[in-house]
Amino acid sequence: EVQLEESGGGLVQPGGSLTLSCAASGFRFSRTVLSWVRQAPGKELEWVSTINAAGDQSWYGDSVKGRFTASRDNAKNTLYLKLNSATIEDTAIYYCATTTDGANRGQGTQVTVSS
Repeated sequence: EVQLEESGGGLVQPGGSLTLSCAASGFRFSRTVLSWVRQAPGKELEWVSTINAAGDQSWYGDSVKGRFTASRDNAKNTLYLKLNSATIEDTAIYYCATTTDGANRGQGTQVTVSS
């Protein structure tokens, strides 16, 4: 059974940084392309980032490009998302997922950007 557990969310000030983690189990982590998606209040699910299985290629949505960095540790079965230069628009529940549309995702972790 695929299990994805996000953590690391919280309150961050505008311009601040935060690192999210996603602990995974139940599938061959090191061979799986993984993604981050998010859902802001009252909005649809939004794709944020995808990282390849080796962790040496990643892609980002226009709204986060240049500010967010996805990475992974295949030895620890853990996916990360580093948020830099946070803006109020980054406030959302963040999910890790095995699909880019977020159909197979964890329970999420709340990120709130506020002063």
